[in-house]
Amino acid sequence: MLRFWTVAATGLLLFLATVYISITNGAFDIPVKDVFGTLLRIHPNPDYDLVLFDFRLPRIVIAALVGLGLGIAGAVIQGITRNGLADPGILGINAGAGSAVVLFMLLYQGKMSGIGWTSAMAMPLFGWVGGVGAAVLIFLFAWSNGRLDSQRLILSGIAIASGLGAFTMYISLKMNPQDFEMATVWLSGSVWNANWRFVTAALPWLVVLVPFIWWKSRLLDLFQLQRDSAVSVGVAVDKETVMLLLASVGIVAACVSVSGSMGFVGLMAPHIAKRLVGIQHKKVIPVCGLVGMVLVVAADFIGKTIFAPVTLPAGIVIAILGVPYFIYLLFRAKSQ
Repeated sequence: MLRFWTVAATGLLLFLATVYISITNGAFDIPVKDVFGTLLRIHPNPDYDLVLFDFRLPRIVIAALVGLGLGIAGAVIQGITRNGLADPGILGINAGAGSAVVLFMLLYQGKMSGIGWTSAMAMPLFGWVGGVGAAVLIFLFAWSNGRLDSQRLILSGIAIASGLGAFTMYISLKMNPQDFEMATVWLSGSVWNANWRFVTAALPWLVVLVPFIWWKSRLLDLFQLQRDSAVSVGVAVDKETVMLLLASVGIVAACVSVSGSMGFVGLMAPHIAKRLVGIQHKKVIPVCGLVGMVLVVAADFIGKTIFAPVTLPAGIVIAILGVPYFIYLLFRAKSQ
């Protein structure tokens, strides 16, 4: 337990350091005393108010929420499937949620630049329906002889993700140029358009579903046993699998609706967390959330500063790190 609290405290400090760097640095640097003065309303400055409250803080909060959600969802999906290479992006759940959100953008065509409360709250619902639909298809194809085949799961996920990606591109080509440009940037995994409405839209899903998953974390430990062994200790495997899957899809949908399809966070965070605190999911899940938060906030900061004046979406920065890590995991799995 001491190891867990040490890792958690270190991760929290690292996250706060990342937030500090991101909030004080950029195209318009703000000294830390002015940041605190603005936040605490001691010496409010209209220019600082605009930069902090309209641009940087919403972006940091959305990046943190997305990292938290995708990291935890990745741990759940890897636990359910007993496959360390499973991930919401690789399995096609991101693609399903993304397709549904792009369809929503098409239906809402011409109004996305001034997105209001109704549309902001509806986007996660569309994403959830798309994510559930993709998950159902993938699990139907991967179910063999009364059990989930891990290899078929990965192959089915890649196939479904490819098909949904083509469908999403077809939908986006039906948009007007302004919405098409927004959809293209959004699909690459970007929080550039973050605002407080998006925070409000995503937050309820995470507030409800993350504690539910943590409460069910013991089941994820039991899922690592053979199916018959889990059933013998009183676990309703099919029912609990569906509930945990729906919860993880809900989190992914909320994240995708506000940041686009950001892959590899759900793949890397569980592996890093397990190396730090072991395999007990009650400890792994919160650490996954912390790791995901640090990854996305840091990636967003790197994307908007290192390549300035061009802004590189956070999803692309994470992919640059994630692809080599995925290859490393493949070779590691092959050698075991």
